[in-house]
This record gives sequence, C-alpha cells and structure tokens, in this order.
Amino acid sequence: MPAPLPRSPELMNADDTALLVVDVQERLAPAVRDPARLTWNCGRLLQGAAALGVPAAATEQYPEKLGPTVPELTEHLAGSAAAKLMFSCRECGDLLSGWQSDGRERVLLAGIETHVCIQQTALDLLAAGFRVYVAVDAVSSRREVDHQTALRRMESAGATLTTTEAALFEWCVEAGTAPFKAISALAKQAPPE
Repeated sequence: MPAPLPRSPELMNADDTALLVVDVQERLAPAVRDPARLTWNCGRLLQGAAALGVPAAATEQYPEKLGPTVPELTEHLAGSAAAKLMFSCRECGDLLSGWQSDGRERVLLAGIETHVCIQQTALDLLAAGFRVYVAVDAVSSRREVDHQTALRRMESAGATLTTTEAALFEWCVEAGTAPFKAISALAKQAPPE
C-alpha cells in the first residue's frame, strides 16, 4: 500500500492543540442565544478532548458576580476554571505559556460571548503566535448581529472557523480506534431540543 499524503497544516491535531472554554457561567450562560446548544457542544468538546488527550481548560469572568462554570461542564473539567477580570483570556498567561511550552501551537475556542471574550481572546492569541480555531456552534452572544459580526472579524484576522463535530474528527484523524468509538458516540448524540 502506498504511503498516505502528508497531513494538511490547516488541520488541528490532538498533539498540537488545546481547548479553551471561555466563561460558560451560571449567571452568564442563560443570557445568550440558545444556551442549551452552546453548553451541549462545549460539553462534547471537553469529552472529546479528554478521550484524545487534548488539554482543556476553562475560564470564568468575574466569578464573584457571574457565578461558577455551569455544572454540566465542570464534571468534564480536570481542574478548576481560571478566574479573570479582563475580557480577553490573555490574563491567563501562565496557562497559555504552558501550552506553548508543550508545543500546543493551536487553540480551539468555545464559550461566550462571541463578540467580547471570545473575539478579544482570539485576536490576542493570534498576536501571540497561536493558530486560533473557533467552534461556531459552541460560541454565542446575546444578539445575533454581535455573534455574526465577531465571527467575520475573527476570520478576517486569521482565525479558522469550524464546528464541534469537525474539530472532534480532526483531532481523531482515523476510524477503527478506541478513541474513534468515543468520538463517534459524541457525534451520534441528539442535540438538545
């Protein structure tokens, strides 16, 4: 059998990517559009990351006022969420520097709000030399115009737009493996009504 072609540098890999779930908190999540879909997709990303060895972390914006990360996600987090006051996650420099030191040059973003914390984080990560991916079905804002405008702005700045399922299968790479079974099960889940 001939050797396969080289893998595209545009694709995420489990060994060079990290997942950052931004500010999906008890008092903030209900305010955005379709919070059930957002939480479901963030949860699937966290579960897929765990199955494939992709490091994942979460942040909380001003947790004293906005509360902790929603319980549906904390059960899938290995550690506690990083508290921040800046809208951008650049405030979590130790986390991000640690990922860079470990060869994680790509970050997949999920969470809220698309036009505030996600957008500012994406632009700062790009400026710091990361390749940034945004799971468009795992981010949300209160208003659709803010969400859509932020997606266009991030993409024009160099972020790659993707979806939850596309990201999971990119990390997985191939069928017929134990991790594939976990990813396949996540892909088969019915979305919330």
